[in-house]
Amino acid sequence: MAPSYETISGTDIYGPGTFIDKNPLPVPEDASRVFEYLATQTPFFNQNKSAWDTVRFEGQPDPMIPGPIKAPVVAAALHAMCGVVANELLELRDGKPLNDSRVTVNTDHAGLWLGSTFTTSIDGSDISTLARSGKLSSLFDRDFEQGFGQGIAGRTTAIYQTKDLRVWYQLHGSLDAKKTLESMGIDSSVTFKTPSEYYDYIQKHVHEWSADELEMHNVRHGLCGSICYTPDAWRKTEFGKQLGKHPLVNLTHESYACPTPPVALPKAVTDRRPLAGIKVLEMVRIIAGPTIGTILASFGADVIRVNCSRLADLNVLQLVLNAGKRTVDLDIRKPDDMGRLHELLADVDIFVQGFRYGSLERKGLGLLSMLKLAAKRNKGIIYVDENAYGPDGPFAERPGWQQIGDAASGSSYILGRAQGFPDEKCVLPPLPISDMTTGLVGALAAMLAVRERAVNGGSYHATSSLVAADTIALEEEVGLYPPEVVHRTNEKFGFVPIMPDQFVSEIMIQVIDGWKKGLPGYLEDNSPLMMTFEETVWGRQTLLKPVVKLGDAEATPTWTTPAVPNCYHDRDILWL
Repeated sequence: MAPSYETISGTDIYGPGTFIDKNPLPVPEDASRVFEYLATQTPFFNQNKSAWDTVRFEGQPDPMIPGPIKAPVVAAALHAMCGVVANELLELRDGKPLNDSRVTVNTDHAGLWLGSTFTTSIDGSDISTLARSGKLSSLFDRDFEQGFGQGIAGRTTAIYQTKDLRVWYQLHGSLDAKKTLESMGIDSSVTFKTPSEYYDYIQKHVHEWSADELEMHNVRHGLCGSICYTPDAWRKTEFGKQLGKHPLVNLTHESYACPTPPVALPKAVTDRRPLAGIKVLEMVRIIAGPTIGTILASFGADVIRVNCSRLADLNVLQLVLNAGKRTVDLDIRKPDDMGRLHELLADVDIFVQGFRYGSLERKGLGLLSMLKLAAKRNKGIIYVDENAYGPDGPFAERPGWQQIGDAASGSSYILGRAQGFPDEKCVLPPLPISDMTTGLVGALAAMLAVRERAVNGGSYHATSSLVAADTIALEEEVGLYPPEVVHRTNEKFGFVPIMPDQFVSEIMIQVIDGWKKGLPGYLEDNSPLMMTFEETVWGRQTLLKPVVKLGDAEATPTWTTPAVPNCYHDRDILWL
């Protein structure tokens, strides 16, 4: 039975619509409690408590990231849910009960996983060391960043105080900061010596705008951005109300589509992992979308990532988020490349897309088009949408990134309050939490759909949303840590304050510095939480293992091939 649990209103501490633990539980116990809560809320998830009892959480009792938000607890619970579904897939495939159906999740491991894009090392040097030495860029023969983050672009994505001094706004340069700045009448060609000077320059201009003016401007121009809402204010918006109607793991059976028969799981020959033989094609960028495929690859799926080399991405993310995948360069504007893509899609099981909701429909690659393909081949498809605001509502097709989820949900507001800043100053959460959680939710939904398709046939649609991934951790049923717990965590790890002008990667390096102090040995190459590939494109690479451990060691998720750069393989690549 889950431990007893109570919260109190945190209005005077973390702002309207927040809930604080009355008596904080040890992290593994809390993960067990949140697991049961999420399990009851998730469509298609096994509601048999005996299945839940196969899960065991272990780890240190105390929190490990700055601030009051329980992101590692939520992540641990979702990873455990993936483990339960993985065991169900093994039983379906083998046609008999498992000898050992245990699922083990280390909550420390789940917390580290939230920063896993930076918890890797090449030839003994980790990302933070390479970044500080200026050697990180030398790893990449091909620069996908196209000037991203340089000069004034490096501070276009930041949180700014508006004309309404107690309302802050998350400005976002997306992957084209010049467009954002010049639409606001801000000179994008100015040069300064320090990042703080760029921030101050943009802040001077943003002070001339109210939050509502900025919001309407960005909607009108199709740009990213969000008011930094309180949790209560977000829930009261029409966008928040619409998103709140959907479960976090938002999976639906597309029953209106042409019926297709059950699809048996491929029989294991040499690979015992539960998704071995499942074909996944992903068209994604940055973090959340690629995380879906990386998790599915760890469970054994054959994942092909389609990139377009003319589109910008972040170089460093290739090191971790392409683990277990193959990658190919296709430009769907070109008829030959689109034809090649359709050849791959002809036999795909799971299609993952991370572009603006609905945008691929205009290219013939949306849900309805894929359902027609499923009917034509008489084999159901699983379509996974990763987006910012969910499957419907007035903002469904609006672009968004991690920081948008943080601002809209109230996470940025809470983090500012937790640091005791005046004037409702807001700051980013300490890790790309909404990105990573969104990816994890998308992978869980896809695994549930694989199981459902194997039993009942049909096609399935999942929408995994950045804002939803943030809001789940702010619900009363999850709760926030009280200030004294936040203070103890900061003391233990030596965490330094987060500021509104900081970019995600800068904050991550601060957090990883704290982990090295507070969790000595966890991120070393010889740590039991790490795995090493002796030979990769970049050299000897060590990276964080997948989080879930199954009772069947041969079926436990792992990557059997290292990460490769984007656009690495020949365009005539075939399914394994």
